[in-house]
Amino acid sequence: MARAVPNSYADKPWLGLLSEAQRKPVDPPPSVLYAFRDAVRRAPDRHALAYFDGRLTYRRADEMSDAIAGHLAGRGFRRGDRAAVVLQNSPHFVLAVLGIWKAGGTVVPMNPMYKAAEAGHILHDAGATALICADRAWAERLREAADSSPVRIVLTACESGLQTRDDTRVLRGGRLPVPEDAEDFLTVARSGAGAPEGIDLGPGDVALISYTSGTTGRPKGAMNTHGNVCHNAERQRTGSGLPEGCTYFALAPLFHITGMVAQLAACVAGAGTLALAYRFEPGVVLDAFLEHRPAYTVGPATAFMALMAQEGVGRDHFASFRMISSGGAPLPPALVEQFRATLGPYLHNGYGLTECTAPCAAVLPGLEAPVDPVSGTLAVGVPGADTLVRVVDEQGADVPFGEQGEIVVRGPQVIPGYWRRPEDTAAALPGGELRTGDIGFMDRDGWLYVVDRKKDMINASGFKVWPREVEDVLYTHPAVREAAVVGVPDPYRGETVKAWISLRPGTTADPAAVVAYCRERLAAYKYPRAVEILPDLPKTSSGKILRRELRGRA
Repeated sequence: MARAVPNSYADKPWLGLLSEAQRKPVDPPPSVLYAFRDAVRRAPDRHALAYFDGRLTYRRADEMSDAIAGHLAGRGFRRGDRAAVVLQNSPHFVLAVLGIWKAGGTVVPMNPMYKAAEAGHILHDAGATALICADRAWAERLREAADSSPVRIVLTACESGLQTRDDTRVLRGGRLPVPEDAEDFLTVARSGAGAPEGIDLGPGDVALISYTSGTTGRPKGAMNTHGNVCHNAERQRTGSGLPEGCTYFALAPLFHITGMVAQLAACVAGAGTLALAYRFEPGVVLDAFLEHRPAYTVGPATAFMALMAQEGVGRDHFASFRMISSGGAPLPPALVEQFRATLGPYLHNGYGLTECTAPCAAVLPGLEAPVDPVSGTLAVGVPGADTLVRVVDEQGADVPFGEQGEIVVRGPQVIPGYWRRPEDTAAALPGGELRTGDIGFMDRDGWLYVVDRKKDMINASGFKVWPREVEDVLYTHPAVREAAVVGVPDPYRGETVKAWISLRPGTTADPAAVVAYCRERLAAYKYPRAVEILPDLPKTSSGKILRRELRGRA
């Protein structure tokens, strides 16, 4: 029987692309903590965490996080209190998060790269009363950040602990003496204390206050509930086809919503092993792939560019993977093909925001994303069975399939609001539907395409230019490793297009030749009038290229 032609987004045309398992409703646990305790019950002696040569079983991770919870409770930390975690991808991060939840608290994950003023803003805004951080970060900047904040409980950790390899490519500097105004994290975790009783978190409890990356302004806290997190983790577990107990590699930072949900929470949902390597360093990551043989990872396109450029990289590094996802930054079609041709795996694109608790659309197993023949844009995926994605005009009315508009999302992964920001909540989430601020379109089969951020559109002599379209062309140039395009002031055109690029190892490029390359492939108003070459483009710690910083250089 011929498939019915969809008339609206409410028909969910993408359902025809999903497998039976992917269409089936999910029944997530009430909280991530419940999922963890269930994993402890099912596989107490399985490795929960692998960190260089260190290993922690689910049983031991349960005991250590119990002790952290007991310590927090003993210092007056109560249900609903907020605790900030400022750590890299280490077992300490995971134990801290579990301990906070066991004490009934809300985790405020923070970027370890924040300076004192940035960290201080979040500590104050979240009203955090506890802080778990690296010992050097406390000594160098976080003591200052916490000085006039509500923080009254501080645990500091040396993240060289829980392993003995001490890989100097990422782990540098020894342990500092425990300061008088803090307590040692591992001493507390090994104390044998019990967790407080009677803590029973549910789907409506806030698991995370995730502060937006701030690439477009002052960060604000998205309230990701346990229901939000568990839905996406369970949807990933049931739809990915990954086996129970497999190894996930934490390529994305755990303090970022992608790492927290698609790595940590999804791994726990399947009682898997989470392999950690402190922070991203291409050589360390490739060594970890060979050691831990992970089945899954997710990271930004910039990380895969760096791995491809690493000397000695080969197909064996990726032989164990059943699936690799890319998210957090645009994925150029040229990179997908180069990566597959060189190293083997197909990179599965995905799309999400902090406000929809990581993914709201993805290229699922068994599918390959089409490329739009007009714009050259790679589809970011299809929504889940229980998610409604629409594309709307300025008045909020649906636009026809294939036409551009703002992407809006409704589903169980969408946050209830921003922490203490009712006006921002009302503006971004009218009626509970997320206005993403991203421009895109959907084809009649349900494939979603993201064109660009609404606020990044370039107006050149009245013509709209979307930076991603120009960047996708730049990525097809054989010498280009990274690319970013912004609008810069122009006395005649109002704005004109400028590109910044970095080069692949062992290649050279003349800026004028790169301009000519683009001129042959783009309309006259779209091609960059200037190209500047940098050693590396500025990025957030989650791998997003910072157009804002480049715009400031123009």
